[in-house]
Amino acid sequence: MMKKLMITLLLLFTSVQAMAADALTPEQAQEQRAQKIVFDFLFNDPNSPRIGATKPQLTLVVFTDYNCPYCKKFDPYLEKIVEKHPEVAVVYKFLPYRAESSVTAARDALTLWRSHPGQFMKFNDTLMAKKGYHDDASIQEAQKRAGVNITTPDDESLVTIKRSLLIAEKTRYSGHARNAHR
Repeated sequence: MMKKLMITLLLLFTSVQAMAADALTPEQAQEQRAQKIVFDFLFNDPNSPRIGATKPQLTLVVFTDYNCPYCKKFDPYLEKIVEKHPEVAVVYKFLPYRAESSVTAARDALTLWRSHPGQFMKFNDTLMAKKGYHDDASIQEAQKRAGVNITTPDDESLVTIKRSLLIAEKTRYSGHARNAHR
């Protein structure tokens, strides 16, 4: 099963290769800047939850949704990967496609990450453990079980989600379980 889940890891983005500045056309220079922005958002965004190595040899970027049944099955393996491979990091990107509660849960998780990063994984695990779709009551229950209190999601959480959705659109991500790595 681990092999099947690992197969879902898809290279969405390759390393940006340096090109001589004087050889670039304006369009190429613009494309290179755009690639750098995408790369930095995927791999270096401080607003996105991250677990594992601080200076990783491999970084997995996981696009996920708290209402996605495949994401819920895959999520427990991420912690196992970083435990077994201390040189690996995992970055979480939320794509709340499934329901309004997907947006609410993602905003709460991102807000918690920025305010109390050490509590993120317990809340994440609690949200992912629920079978079926979340609603406001189940999100509140997840907060209670994880011992966290997020009364109002911060504005940056919505900005981060919108950026993730934009990157997904630009990379033609379809909404099926998918991950990127470098």
